[in-house]
Amino acid sequence: MENIVFLDRATIPSHITLPKLDTSNNWQDYPTTEPEQVIDRLQNATIAITNKVVLNAAILSQLPQLKLIAVSATGTNNIDTDYCHQNNISVTNIRGYATKSVPEHVLAMMFALKRNLVGYHQDIQAGVWQQEKQFCFFTHPISDIAGSTLGVIGKGGLGKAVAILAEALGMAVLFAEHKGQAHCRKGYTPFNKVIQQSDVLTLHCPLNQQTTNFISTNEFNEMKTSSILINAGRGGLVDEAALITALKTQQIAGAGVDVFTQEPADTSNPLIANAAMPNLILTPHVAWGSDSSIQTLANQLIENIDAYLAGRPQNLV
Repeated sequence: MENIVFLDRATIPSHITLPKLDTSNNWQDYPTTEPEQVIDRLQNATIAITNKVVLNAAILSQLPQLKLIAVSATGTNNIDTDYCHQNNISVTNIRGYATKSVPEHVLAMMFALKRNLVGYHQDIQAGVWQQEKQFCFFTHPISDIAGSTLGVIGKGGLGKAVAILAEALGMAVLFAEHKGQAHCRKGYTPFNKVIQQSDVLTLHCPLNQQTTNFISTNEFNEMKTSSILINAGRGGLVDEAALITALKTQQIAGAGVDVFTQEPADTSNPLIANAAMPNLILTPHVAWGSDSSIQTLANQLIENIDAYLAGRPQNLV
């Protein structure tokens, strides 16, 4: 009999069905778990499920019965995987579940920014149409997607899926080589050239020491003034203060952001503080969150646990 604890069940919406495990178990879930509650809630757990709750070495060292951490997301930066590997704790994650949802969200942001939908909506609210006294008005530039260049940083499943949709729209696609690399792999373009040539730059790479704030002032200075940035990857990939400066000084034309350095973000975050800007679109880390994608995630989460208990683990980190 396994003791299974889901620390943050509320990260999966209540209308999404979580399948039953094949084996009998003691199942306990909590909508959310604060840091000071983790050890108590996992004291007797053999399997922990977490999306964003941190499980570091200090915590894990006090949980001798724990043998599996099933992450209900792709990112595992909240787990001390080195400690897990050294202490025979298996870690699984979710893969390939949002290859429709995230690319569609990226394209939605792209269209909205390139055609300045937010800016025009705000102008109508402000009565500009009545002031202009014409059947239409042009207070913001409108640019086409077809014929433009998409730069993709990250050539995993999501980056490739975005590229497929972009090419179908008539965009040229460039995949960026790792930043600072002297040699460029086949199928990639040097990082700086992608920054300089892209009309739209979209981020789909992991967050680590090498990629933290790797889009910052220098990169914005090299981008086209007509270009837009979309980040549906990880919040720490972009220097948020530098992004706001780039928008205000018209170094770039717009930005769509779905992920933040701190989530939830408050008004101290420069993006939230400037959310009224017409060329900035913010969404609360929901690019992955179409109903079909979340159901796929829920199914795979249970499949990962079932496979582990059956002695054929999958999606091991």
